[in-house]
Amino acid sequence: MRAEGMSPLLALGLLVAGLCSRVHCLPEGALDLEKVTQEDQHREASVDNFTLASSNTNFAFSLYKQLALKTPNENVIFSPLSVSMALAFLSLGARGTTLTEILEGLKFNLTETPESEIHQGFQHLLRTLGQPSNQLQLSVGNAMFVQEQLKLLDKFRDDAQALYAAEVSSINFRDPDTAKSLINDYVKNKTQGKIVDLFKRLDPLTEVVLVNYIYFKAKWKLPFDPRVTQQAEFHVSENRSVEVPMMRIPSLVTPMFRDTALGCVVVELQYTSNDSALFILPDEGRLEEVEAKLLPETLRRWRDSLQPRERIHLLLPRFSVSGDYDLKGILPQLGIRKAFTDKADLSGVTNTTELWVSQVVHGAALDVDEEGTKATATTGISMESKSMDMIPVHFNRPFLLSIVHRDTESVIFLGKVTDPSQA
Repeated sequence: MRAEGMSPLLALGLLVAGLCSRVHCLPEGALDLEKVTQEDQHREASVDNFTLASSNTNFAFSLYKQLALKTPNENVIFSPLSVSMALAFLSLGARGTTLTEILEGLKFNLTETPESEIHQGFQHLLRTLGQPSNQLQLSVGNAMFVQEQLKLLDKFRDDAQALYAAEVSSINFRDPDTAKSLINDYVKNKTQGKIVDLFKRLDPLTEVVLVNYIYFKAKWKLPFDPRVTQQAEFHVSENRSVEVPMMRIPSLVTPMFRDTALGCVVVELQYTSNDSALFILPDEGRLEEVEAKLLPETLRRWRDSLQPRERIHLLLPRFSVSGDYDLKGILPQLGIRKAFTDKADLSGVTNTTELWVSQVVHGAALDVDEEGTKATATTGISMESKSMDMIPVHFNRPFLLSIVHRDTESVIFLGKVTDPSQA
């Protein structure tokens, strides 16, 4: 059953589950990558993990605010990590202002963090997320679909594979429906069937599509008893309530913090792994105020302030939510503009055609029940060739026509059109 009236901020609280765990608030899991040795971890830790997590969290909250602003009374669920990793992957092929806008839009300070360190940070993050765990199912990956015969620059291909572990496949975008089906089937498979139709359309001029996917499944450390789940009211607004299946734990000891300054309660629910979800419950009438203060330092303050409390009577809806977003109109609000125009400089991808970003699409789904949490997301970025200078040929005056049978070269129809409106 779906809790369609759930507060957007509740969805955000669950989204933070993807930010809270062993490695600077990022969970570990099972990506099919070579296991990282302790020596590798020590060496790569020189890429400031805290900076990466802080920038990603800053981007997460900035994008959340834009999405919540666009649909103020609807659920919001997305994976900021998927979006930021896909855009960082794209930036490998960007140059000049296009590159700067993407990385600064991702909230990196390029005077403090060089581009190479950003990519090394994502590489290290991918490897860390890829470490096997018995308690957590997590897979994260990247893929690149390339138009047949398009020659990628060697450096772009090599960096895509080395830094983002990207699978590379040839595809025929000139048959856009078939290409769309192949990519959507790939996404459906990687997200366990949860994201079914990532791309609604693809243009025949598409040259490259980048895809990032994330699949997350974890069990609560203290599961809810399904026998005590009951229908209860959820107050969508002052004047409207809906009935939802409400899970409950009558007496729970779990980290909690009452933020009197912002007017909200923060509760941490832990998974059997070291990961956790934060649920943020604003006081009545304080939702917008709390949303406005969503910043990396706010999240850090909440986590630092969590203290075990006894005898919490916890009620939490059992729900499934999903989100489907076209980010092309939203990312420019975060400063990423040039990539979407004919001024885009993606010359680091290929030198055989000029490219621009035609689509950035994102899908996410989240299920929360008595047993745990299952979440999945994917981000797709399509790049098209820029339109060539067109020679205007407008049949807006009298013209001739000839229909010729090709094999016999026989003219089977011949005519002149002076007035198309005449029957």
